[in-house]
Amino acid sequence: MEKQIEELKQQLEKQCLINTELQRQNKDLEKRLQEKEKLLQNLQSQYHDLEFPSQPVNEADPEVRKSRAAVIATEPIHETVEITRARVKKNSSEANLIVKAIQKNDFLSRLDDEQTAMMVDLLAVSSFKPGDHVIKEGTEGDSMYIVAGGELRVTQGGRDLRTLTTGDVFGELAILYNCKRTATVTAKTAVRLWCMERQTYRTIITNKSKKRREQLMGFLKMSRTLKDLNDVQLSKIIDSMEEVKYQDKDVIVREGAEANTFYIILKGEVLVTKNVNGHQKQIRRMGKGEHFGEQALIREVLRTATCSADGPVTCLSIDKEVFEETIPVEHLEVFDDSKVLQEAQAPPKSSPSSTLRFKDLVPVLYQEGRYQGDPVTLGVGGFGRVELMTTVNHGMYYAIKRVSKKHIVAKRQEEHMLFEKKVLKAIQCDFIVRLHATFKDTCYVYMIMEFCGGGEIWTKLKEVGRFDEPTAVFCTACVVEAFAYLHKKSIMYRDLKPENLMLDVKGYIKLVDFGFAKEMVRGEKTYSFVGTPEYMAPEIIKNQGHDFAVDFWSLGILIFELLAGSPPFSSSEPQKIYAKILDGVLKYPPYLSEASKSIISKLCRPRPGQRLGNTKNGIKDVRHHRWFSSINWHKLRMSQLDAPTVRLIRKAIFILSSPLLFQGPCYINFDRFPVDHTKAEEDFSGWDREF
Repeated sequence: MEKQIEELKQQLEKQCLINTELQRQNKDLEKRLQEKEKLLQNLQSQYHDLEFPSQPVNEADPEVRKSRAAVIATEPIHETVEITRARVKKNSSEANLIVKAIQKNDFLSRLDDEQTAMMVDLLAVSSFKPGDHVIKEGTEGDSMYIVAGGELRVTQGGRDLRTLTTGDVFGELAILYNCKRTATVTAKTAVRLWCMERQTYRTIITNKSKKRREQLMGFLKMSRTLKDLNDVQLSKIIDSMEEVKYQDKDVIVREGAEANTFYIILKGEVLVTKNVNGHQKQIRRMGKGEHFGEQALIREVLRTATCSADGPVTCLSIDKEVFEETIPVEHLEVFDDSKVLQEAQAPPKSSPSSTLRFKDLVPVLYQEGRYQGDPVTLGVGGFGRVELMTTVNHGMYYAIKRVSKKHIVAKRQEEHMLFEKKVLKAIQCDFIVRLHATFKDTCYVYMIMEFCGGGEIWTKLKEVGRFDEPTAVFCTACVVEAFAYLHKKSIMYRDLKPENLMLDVKGYIKLVDFGFAKEMVRGEKTYSFVGTPEYMAPEIIKNQGHDFAVDFWSLGILIFELLAGSPPFSSSEPQKIYAKILDGVLKYPPYLSEASKSIISKLCRPRPGQRLGNTKNGIKDVRHHRWFSSINWHKLRMSQLDAPTVRLIRKAIFILSSPLLFQGPCYINFDRFPVDHTKAEEDFSGWDREF
């Protein structure tokens, strides 16, 4: 018996030694695998650089955007908004302090006199004791403040940043949209503050914009020349008009001069005089809402009278050239773009996955590296994750967007999710990602999307620094085709940026993520504050009401970023981005071609009615710009062009003749993400009944 026990003991000791050795070998293998993975990534990167070398860095280049752009989701607001807050009386010194604070603030200084006066009227007063927190870092805020008296300390992560005193403005970003506070502000002394909530500010701006637009529409309808135009056409004219100011006795138009501008008087009075025997004889006096020079828009004429400012005068003006771009003079109706777009329409395609069942989908797992065995995540965003799935039977790959229902309700995005599903289900366009099916359970809604194996344009742009011109032209041409399709269906996109452009296996671009898309009736405006800061059009920031023109602005910003590696208006602080956009100064790197600068400047015109793509010929003008001279639009729509973007796609990915036969992992063009083990809370609110 003792001998048997001894033998068993020896066998156990031997087994322990073997186990220890195996563990050591496993660790050694794991280390070698990690080294090989790193080496493989380096080799792929070197191979990629040889195929598509980075552009040399020039000191005059814009700073390259390193991080993904933040997005701002629209907050629902009522179509009819009213100010319910009572006006707070201020004495003259208080009003002067507030006006000076507004005028020295980068963003608020762009309010007009009437909006500033309303701000002064509606600012409420709050008092805080020493040690009280006014705002806390990391919390969400909806108010801005102006210091009326006392001192406050600003800290970030416990570190002192600065002291705020009388006349300083802080927290102003919160009146634009719901954002997290980036610092803590604490009262050092007894403090008195003027404050305003976001809803009040937005109501001030929105009401002013709507009232002004209705007023201008009424003024234009009184013009004999323009009376036959419909509301859509009149709206385009308003979008193209410039505000001009004159001092007392300034001559606005002179008798006998060539006429090329039409004017509407917004403020002040204008004297109309004629030369009679060498003396100026007063014919009439015009005031607010009256107009002059309308004949200049439709025929070659000379001014028949002189119009001068009698005191300060503000007018809206539009010159003949801009008017002719907006409204075709010969028949006074908006150009019908349907013939241009007929080519772009493809016959509806039957979906091979219309019978797709949720239980048939299985996650694709990482085959190697530190996440080996975990499900592949293609992307992570503010509203969910996108994961790679496949079907066992058909061997098809899908990108599945999974979004927490509870999160959607918390952010009040129910309507946007339902609209995104509705839009994508109806779309049949080769330049827009396809939605195959939707599913839901108690925690999530799922959107089963087309898998674009080439990866994100954002990732590719960061890898190479900036694109050469042929690549940028091709990428943008694909986006133009997507916009042509959407705008014909009365859909604004509103979130163009490299992060929302995917590459398919042939290198063609597809538009993804329709969370901010909106259906619009031509001639109407919407007043949401929505989008990505660097890509926002001025009219969104100014709450003037926006329409399809914002997509053409963002197209110009995209071209700039593709060619320069960074958007033209950028900063780590959103309010500085908005200030730069409103200033509208485009600084081009020296290596940009004249054609590039031309198309960017025409797409990024501050007045939406003057933007390329938003004038009388519509998107046809964009296609015909010389920057796109190398593009055969028909061949592009038929996918018959060789895409220069193919060089951006890692070549180990798959056999091009058969997109489903992969030589390496099909996710090789995507960043790697760790698995998310957190489970969303259940939601039974029922908003997803139609999902």
